[in-house]
Amino acid sequence: MKRLQLAGHAARHFDWSVDGKVATITLNRPERKNPLTFDSYGELRDLFRELVYATDIKAVVFTGAGGNFCSGGDVHEIIGPLVKMDMPELLEFTRMTGDLVKAMRACPQPIVAAIDGVCTGAGAMIACASDLRLATARTKLAFLFVRVGLAGADMGACSLLPRLIGLSRAADLLYTGRTVGGEEGERIGFYNRLVEPDRLLADAQALARELAEGPTFGHAMTKTMLWQEWNSGLGECIEAEAQAQAICMQTKDFGRAYHAFAAKQKPVFQGD
Repeated sequence: MKRLQLAGHAARHFDWSVDGKVATITLNRPERKNPLTFDSYGELRDLFRELVYATDIKAVVFTGAGGNFCSGGDVHEIIGPLVKMDMPELLEFTRMTGDLVKAMRACPQPIVAAIDGVCTGAGAMIACASDLRLATARTKLAFLFVRVGLAGADMGACSLLPRLIGLSRAADLLYTGRTVGGEEGERIGFYNRLVEPDRLLADAQALARELAEGPTFGHAMTKTMLWQEWNSGLGECIEAEAQAQAICMQTKDFGRAYHAFAAKQKPVFQGD
């Protein structure tokens, strides 16, 4: 048995706790609604890669602190630097973010996302990459890539989201970047069910314990086959989206969006 030792691991970005066979990952930058940074993307990717070998962990809960799940990539710590990068650096970044999704799908443990409050951008993609999603009625789900002048294709969104909610609904969310409330999110099938905020984490952990006490080898096989049998192209889709997004990051509209955000103004996109 390999026991995953993560005491104090990445304390700035997320907390790690284990109760029996269930591990809980908690993004812990509540003052900023739990955004991701270059470091936290990489640390989370490496964590899920390690979970492949952690035979003591049978299920994972992924949540956020302070009443929000994840606000996506940190505007100033990620988007600002991206505006200044050249193509090889941009492609390295977009491939790294896609690698987090691939690592989540490749680990054998079922992942239960416990989603409250803001769940946007890369946070929405972490929710997509999870196996099950419990949420509250007050959640605010949005795929924000288009709002910063980028394609809706990011981290496998054009592959994963249609699988969850259908092609037409996915097109709506990816083209518009609009915000979806909890009740609509459940209605269209993104959330498995809604629970009260004060029960969210407990219910997610109870579901994870139920899975952890079940036929975990079978669960791992189910996880593999659910995605393998849809088609064999997720890796190819993520690579294609990494290239597409890196190209979009070189547009003037991407820079306009960042500078407008910094000035607290609405960006005016010009399509170049």
